[in-house]
Amino acid sequence: MNNSGEMKKEKKAAVNGNPLGSVPVGPLLRKFAIPSIVAMLVGALYNIVDQIFIGHSIGELGNAATNVAFPLTTSCTALALLFGIGAASAFNLSMGRGEKEKALYYIGNAAVLLFGSGLILCVITQIFMNQLLIFFGSPDNVFGYAREYVRITSLGFPFLILTTGGAHLVRADGSPSYSMMCNLTGAIINSILDPLLIFGLGLGMTGAALATITGQIVSCLMVVHYLCRYKAGPLTREHLIPRLHYFGYSMSLGMAQCFNQLAMMVVQIVMNNSLTYYGALSIYGEAIPLACSGIINKVSFIFFAVCIGIAQGMQPIASFNYGAKQYARVKQVIRLSMTVGLMICTIAFAMFQLFPRQIISLFGSGSELYYDFAVRYFHIYLFFTFLNNIQPMSSTFFSAIGKPGKGTFLALTRQIIFLLPLIVILPLFMGIDGIMFAGPIADFTAAVIAAIMLFYELRNMGK
Repeated sequence: MNNSGEMKKEKKAAVNGNPLGSVPVGPLLRKFAIPSIVAMLVGALYNIVDQIFIGHSIGELGNAATNVAFPLTTSCTALALLFGIGAASAFNLSMGRGEKEKALYYIGNAAVLLFGSGLILCVITQIFMNQLLIFFGSPDNVFGYAREYVRITSLGFPFLILTTGGAHLVRADGSPSYSMMCNLTGAIINSILDPLLIFGLGLGMTGAALATITGQIVSCLMVVHYLCRYKAGPLTREHLIPRLHYFGYSMSLGMAQCFNQLAMMVVQIVMNNSLTYYGALSIYGEAIPLACSGIINKVSFIFFAVCIGIAQGMQPIASFNYGAKQYARVKQVIRLSMTVGLMICTIAFAMFQLFPRQIISLFGSGSELYYDFAVRYFHIYLFFTFLNNIQPMSSTFFSAIGKPGKGTFLALTRQIIFLLPLIVILPLFMGIDGIMFAGPIADFTAAVIAAIMLFYELRNMGK
């Protein structure tokens, strides 16, 4: 009994000594969420900056090419979240339980698997590039630009995945500001090199790709530098040897976010093919819907990235306090995160409904049909933007508290269970308009289901 009492005292002291378990939730969420938001916005900026410069130098076909290539970027994000946020959740849960040495194995295993999965994806892309681009829905007049871009950007996949996933490992160690700087540095380099290479040297798509991977390599080196000096303890060679017990548990916690990205990739591939097919049957043609959809999805992701950043900032707080059985703090952080996310999404909704033409004009000029399609796409497809924080934030929350099954289910609701079938079925009756109306229907239904599941979880937590 005495030993048990001493262990409880030691655990309580460890919890109280960790800011995740003692600092007020509001300031703590700001500390972790703001760098996460900046990091997510920086990730979105990589694609946005390329899109702007490519749009002004090459035009609609260049924008369509980056949209065709985007599923590969999404697959990189999926792998980064699978190993990165999964290991971060496992690490924080273990630290909350007072299992410090065990926690370090999750970090070491994740670092190796992040870089290794990037190498594998790079090799696959280089070997099957032509087949992949055709599968992603590339029209003939876009294929050459897409191949030129992917041929180079795929070489950066190992660095991109380790940077994106490693940022979660850095944040889990209590260094969200450094995590933000890793991503911000790469984005600044990319933004500086884009005009120099695209316009200054006249390299076009090749210049955009070279600028992108240069920023990714520098960011990756910064992450590696931090991991070599991890605050929770030194990472030894023993921690780097992949073990099923550790990376298997991490993957189960990161599965929801990974599936969410994979679902986005599958939906985008189907959507690209649908936009090309039904666009050819409409007055817009093949390239206009493909180009507009790519731009609008990336613009909407800027605001969506803020919500994801808030969810990622919430993750270590919820994980640690759930592991420490401080349920009141867990409930407080998810409620605060949801409130802020709702405010952000409402602002995004107003901008998309009021200023669609001005937004699309930032990415180069086009025909009147081009602007007509873009405005309608903004108004219809993004109509329920103000609800878009509920589903991803709930999914992240369930994974953060060690319930990956619920998190994975919620990750699949919007993209796979609702949006994918609607993209296939509605255009059969409504043509290309069916693709637009599929978005708000899926958004609303997924948000309602997530809200119900989250309500019951919070009501029963700790009972």
